[in-house]
Amino acid sequence: MVKIIQGIAILIAATLLAGFPVGAAGTAAEAAVDYGWLSILPPMLAIAFALIFRQVIPSLVLGIWVGAWTLYGFSPSGALQATLDIGQVYALDALADEGHAAIILFSIFIGGAVAVVTRNGGMAGIVEAIIGWISNRQRAQLGTAGMGLAIFFDDYANTMVVGNTMRPVTDRMKVSREKLAYLVDSTAAPLACVAFITTWVGFMVGLIGDNISELDPTAQPYLMYLSSVQYSFYPILALFFVGLVAWSGKDFGPMLTAEAKMLETSGGDGETSEVKLDDEFVPKTGVQPQARNAIIPIGVLILGVFASLYYTGMQSITEAGEIPLDAIALRDIIGAADSYKALMWASFLGSLVAIIISVGGKTLSLEEAVEAWMGGAKAMVAACAILVLAWGLSAVTDSLGTSTYLVAFLGDDLPVALLPALVFILAAITAFSTGTSWGAMGILMPLVLPLAYTFISQDGAVDQSQIHIVYSSIACVLAGAVWGDHCSPISDTTVLSSLASGCNHIEHVRTQMPYALLVGAVALGTGTIPAAFGVPWWLCLIVGAGILYMVMRLAGVSAEDKVTERMGSTEAVSAE
Repeated sequence: MVKIIQGIAILIAATLLAGFPVGAAGTAAEAAVDYGWLSILPPMLAIAFALIFRQVIPSLVLGIWVGAWTLYGFSPSGALQATLDIGQVYALDALADEGHAAIILFSIFIGGAVAVVTRNGGMAGIVEAIIGWISNRQRAQLGTAGMGLAIFFDDYANTMVVGNTMRPVTDRMKVSREKLAYLVDSTAAPLACVAFITTWVGFMVGLIGDNISELDPTAQPYLMYLSSVQYSFYPILALFFVGLVAWSGKDFGPMLTAEAKMLETSGGDGETSEVKLDDEFVPKTGVQPQARNAIIPIGVLILGVFASLYYTGMQSITEAGEIPLDAIALRDIIGAADSYKALMWASFLGSLVAIIISVGGKTLSLEEAVEAWMGGAKAMVAACAILVLAWGLSAVTDSLGTSTYLVAFLGDDLPVALLPALVFILAAITAFSTGTSWGAMGILMPLVLPLAYTFISQDGAVDQSQIHIVYSSIACVLAGAVWGDHCSPISDTTVLSSLASGCNHIEHVRTQMPYALLVGAVALGTGTIPAAFGVPWWLCLIVGAGILYMVMRLAGVSAEDKVTERMGSTEAVSAE
């Protein structure tokens, strides 16, 4: 336990207290030098700077610069060379990589496609189909959760569209703004990080691919992401708990108070100002909502991934000629596929079909469709910048031998199975303090993935019986970041959820946090830790879901019963 605490401490701040090396001259090409504790200085400075100033991009730049300067022995001329390396080596080389370029294009294409299907009324058509079914409080909550599940491919689009659309509906059905904000917030990021075609996927695959290339050249980044999803206990259980809350009609803590208050009043909570959305989040004026305008492009996008994986996999196997055609299995095809190309091709087809449908159906002119696509692509610029810098930080930590040093420091006293839990907690702390899931992932993934591989390797060979530790560590970077994001009052999606739902922001944080803390604790205690020790992931999910169900059954109270109880108490006092 002492080593675990030390591990957390060193991953956050210990290196900030140390001094500079003596006579450690070197160049960026010298990877054989043992840099010792200096190898963890770049990622730790990036984390510390992000925690203090809550700015991810400058933090990543600082980490890269310090790492490059370390490789040059902290010489005066090395400082200048390190500054030049940020652009010339770590950024330019990252963009020049074919796989990296494919991920950037995927992110841009899918961002553009999301904007087009919103502007052409496709998203509004899906919304109308769901709203038409709502007739009471329970259905209003289930409908909100269902709409969140339908808009799965981007958390920002999910938050803004669902919150603004469902607010008048939930007000009419006397569902509190706090509950609406919770339903919106807790279906956005959790779904976007486990659905296999989202704006998050390109980001994650890019981070995984850059860090896995040297560790396991045969690994497919997209398949590694898919393998990690089963260990994403917090996002999956968070979605389950959202459905449980909506279906049961029960709450506890501050959320119960907010729901009861809503039933006792005649309207919302007073926060009624409308949120002005960017053009990419609203349909064009006068466009008739039609769900097929979104369903067809999204369907093409999903089918395109599978078709591209099959095509590139078969092409690779055929060219290699190592497996007889009659002996080829689906796992062989997927394993040999080029996931970078598959994602890029599919997202391009999705964008193209969205534009064709919009122009062909005369919902948008060609100029309007292109403008919408450009607006969606523009929204992905910040994410792409974080990706490029994260790739640069990954290159720095690889040159410094960061993972090797951390394994040597933690030694044998830290059980390998506790590594995912350590990662989960660190990711949550980083995301909570910085307010961004993507920033936490960009900072941590270059450190965590090599570390996990080093922990399960002996004499350079990976112990395949422990490969689930790698998958779980990947999942915990993602899951921990989402958990911290849900609890953070400065989180971008938390703020957007409050705005889109018309809810007081502090009230949203106050009412959501008990739910997020409960699900996070259950995910860690019944999912992440047991699964790392070898318990089947599906059993962990069943146990976790069962505990959440029992908590809601024992502690949950319907708002109607709460109001009735309160009225009964008031009448009793009056009678006395």
